[in-house]
Amino acid sequence: MKVDKVLDAKGLACPMPIVKTKQAMNELESGQVLEIHATDKGAKNDLTAWAKSGGHELLEYMEDGDVLKFQIKKG
Repeated sequence: MKVDKVLDAKGLACPMPIVKTKQAMNELESGQVLEIHATDKGAKNDLTAWAKSGGHELLEYMEDGDVLKFQIKKG
């Protein structure tokens, strides 16, 4: 999967990963993919719900040690 932008939200606590994700998404065109790296365990539920409510598609979620990685396709 081609990633158009990577957002480093490691070390940020809720709600900052969502705030930063929203800002980064605003810079992308529809169909582009944003990859988010976060360490806040709450980000899994938050970003999944945020993507769905915003009309975006969560393409992939994985854990790499302490880092949660998400790929969200802009709707």
